[in-house]
This record gives sequence, C-alpha cells and structure tokens, in this order.
Amino acid sequence: QVQLVESGGGLVRPGGTLRLSCVASGSIWDMDSMYWYRQAPGQQRAFVAGVHGRTRSNQLSHDSVKGRVTASWDPAKGTVYLLMTDLNPADTAVYFCNARSTTDSFWGQGTQVTVSS
Repeated sequence: QVQLVESGGGLVRPGGTLRLSCVASGSIWDMDSMYWYRQAPGQQRAFVAGVHGRTRSNQLSHDSVKGRVTASWDPAKGTVYLLMTDLNPADTAVYFCNARSTTDSFWGQGTQVTVSS
C-alpha cells in the first residue's frame, strides 16, 4: 500500500507560479513511477507530468504544459513536486498525485488550484 498526500494548491493570479507537493509513504520503492494528473470541472482526469523509473530520474510532461511544468522527486523527503509557472485560467483544476507500478496504482485526495485575477 502507498499513501499519498498532496498540498500546495490555492488561488493564484494569471502568470503566477505554484509548487505542489505530494508526500508518499508506505511501499513507495515498489512503485515504478509517480505522476501528476489534473481534473477540471466536467472534464476527465488528464496526465500533467511525472517522474519515471526506480530512481525517479526521468522527468516527463504533457505537450500542453511542456516548458511551464516540471516534476521532481526528493528521495530524502519521499516527496514528488510539481512546479508550475506562467499559470493561466486553463490550469484551474484539482491536481492529483499518482503512484504506479505494473500491478498497482494509488491516488491521493487532490489539491485545488485556481488561477484567476
């Protein structure tokens, strides 16, 4: 089992920067990858960015946010981060952390990000 707790969401103005955190506990080293997804009202949950591999050294992100979003992993803290810059209203959503192996997938409860002036 893996437990995930997201934090760092909130209200931010367009053009602003936000860093989300996801603290992982439990069998995190059995997981192959850790991802960030987001879900806007009325839309399906969509992949944003993540870190892949046992060392979490391979960073990847969706084309729609490439250049603005970076995922990273701090092994000492067991935390995956999502740094988002140049935010715009289209980034408004609940952001979820996901830990995944070939056989299991775990989700956090999510953290709300609202981009508005």
